[in-house]
Amino acid sequence: MNESYNIKSFKNKEEAEELLKKSRKRIDEIDNELFDLISQRTSLAKDIALCKEYIGMPILDKSREDAIHEKIEKFSEENGLDVDIVDQIVDMLTILNKNEQEEILRRNADGQY
Repeated sequence: MNESYNIKSFKNKEEAEELLKKSRKRIDEIDNELFDLISQRTSLAKDIALCKEYIGMPILDKSREDAIHEKIEKFSEENGLDVDIVDQIVDMLTILNKNEQEEILRRNADGQY
């Protein structure tokens, strides 16, 4: 993943436009993959919420979140990514998952699960 790219020199405008088009197409494909992975990750919230409820654990698991952030920091540094921005992305994913877990527990309390 930690690839270094050389500055590309182009022979003409068409070559630059073609690379731009291909790069944007690949970004769109990656975005679709990311959205699919986010959906998969969020769908696990039901299992996690119901397990936590049964075990008597709160939604917030500070030690788990700390371990994830530590892993993400190391990954970011190894791959030349902005640690703060990647950390914010992980925070957003965590919030999404916690919100989903809270909704599931609310529905479960209402007898919907």
